[in-house]
Amino acid sequence: MGMGSSMGSGRHGPMSDINVTPMVDIMLVLLIIFMVAAPLLSQGVEVELPNAQANPMSSEQEPLVVTVTAGGVPSIEGKTVNMDQLSVRIRAVKLANPRLPIYVRGDQRANYGDIMRVMAEIQQAGATEIGLMTEPR
Repeated sequence: MGMGSSMGSGRHGPMSDINVTPMVDIMLVLLIIFMVAAPLLSQGVEVELPNAQANPMSSEQEPLVVTVTAGGVPSIEGKTVNMDQLSVRIRAVKLANPRLPIYVRGDQRANYGDIMRVMAEIQQAGATEIGLMTEPR
């Protein structure tokens, strides 16, 4: 008679364990997707940075990167701009975040004067600290 009773066996009662296997599967799939997609998200202008031995600059926040191509054309975060647009955009960024660091990536084949003109525009737009990016030796 006791064979038909399911009260004491615990086999047919509510399950109290959490099954984490589906959650782990989803997390692994998301990890793979982000690992594949991350290199595709880093768009930019291809420049050949000069080599220099320097200590890396420390910053708590992600810097704004202004690139100067070999032809002297400036771009902000991979989007080409002319000098007037550069000044306006830098001023808008600095109004929104005055402590944002600005780094200039200048192609080593770029004219020194072009890089200096871009840096002067950035400074006139209100940036006081401008860093230059190089490749380590």
